[in-house]
Amino acid sequence: MGFFSRLFSKKEEKKAVTKRDPLSIQIGDIVEYDLADYEVVGKIVYRQGNYEWYSYQLLGENDTIWLAVEMDDELELGIYKRIQLPEASTYPKRLEYDGITYHLDESGQANIRGEGRSSNLTGQVMKYTEYCDEDEEHFISLEDWGSEVEASYGYPIQSFEIKIIAGTN
Repeated sequence: MGFFSRLFSKKEEKKAVTKRDPLSIQIGDIVEYDLADYEVVGKIVYRQGNYEWYSYQLLGENDTIWLAVEMDDELELGIYKRIQLPEASTYPKRLEYDGITYHLDESGQANIRGEGRSSNLTGQVMKYTEYCDEDEEHFISLEDWGSEVEASYGYPIQSFEIKIIAGTN
């Protein structure tokens, strides 16, 4: 190809960026939520039998939050933040946090596949216990990783509350 051919030839078409939805978020994407931008730095895929759900670790300028996503009868989204809960390892039938009473909702175990910052979790089996308040507007999640029990406080959000910007194709 000569100089003039390159100069006057059609430019290469750019690859279209794949549109994302909450079930297809990838490491490196940006999630806008509550007037802040967060980079997706970790992804955990939980699998229990044939059922899967996801948690995305979102790194913001001042904090880290987790976006939980599952397709049950409909798409369910929640924002979770790590909390300190001294009684977490005892798995009570009910617990109190920040003036709200939570009741045991469900528990089980899941096989884990991690990506990004969570890639070291791949192959582990994690036990979980979920609590909710009476109105199902506040949640406490306990995850037993064998060496420690992590507690998180969460609340549901709607898909229109987030915007996903693909960081890669």
